[in-house]
Amino acid sequence: MLLAIVVIAAGAYLLGSIPTGYLLVRVFLKQDIRTVGSGNIGATNVLRSGNKGLGAATFLLDLLKGAAAVWLGGLAASVLAPSLPYRDAQALAALCAVIGHMFTVWLRFRGGKGVATGFGVFLVAAPWAALSAFGLFLLILAACRYVSLASIAGAASFPFFAWLMVRGARPPFFLAVQFLVALLIIAKHHQNIKRLMAGTESRFGSAQKTGARTA
Repeated sequence: MLLAIVVIAAGAYLLGSIPTGYLLVRVFLKQDIRTVGSGNIGATNVLRSGNKGLGAATFLLDLLKGAAAVWLGGLAASVLAPSLPYRDAQALAALCAVIGHMFTVWLRFRGGKGVATGFGVFLVAAPWAALSAFGLFLLILAACRYVSLASIAGAASFPFFAWLMVRGARPPFFLAVQFLVALLIIAKHHQNIKRLMAGTESRFGSAQKTGARTA
């Protein structure tokens, strides 16, 4: 079982750590996304590179790497350690994939905020809860155009949607990871929270102020 845990954790971390936004902007625009906007490698900041297609591609690929990590984590557990609870294996992969995205080894442990990757991991592990949280994200984004606020609300709501919607076995570790990933995503938005409270946060689609550091 120890081998399975190591394989799942390491594999999910490495898959999650692929810096898709950084790579897309580097390859197609010959820029370093870390010098644009907030310096974040996620989809929102990639949009600030001026290419909506790359922003959408970053979101999709970040989502897919999270989903793939959880799916492969479950598969690895079924092969290497059938006695390991399937949802615990998924939870371990989910946590490590999100950590990999946030603290990628390829960029000196500076990564994204984990929103798309977090959505991807739980789209496999708890699909209806993930879709419900994403629906809340879209509603808040449409209402106020603050991506950061919508992301925080979506992350915070997910564990509660999961509690209501996930059926079958719900091991303690599986439940704990839901809250931990949500807290990690919210913590990664600490600067956005400060700007929201100060009324200086940029809205989605608005021109960025010179020198502003945004989501």
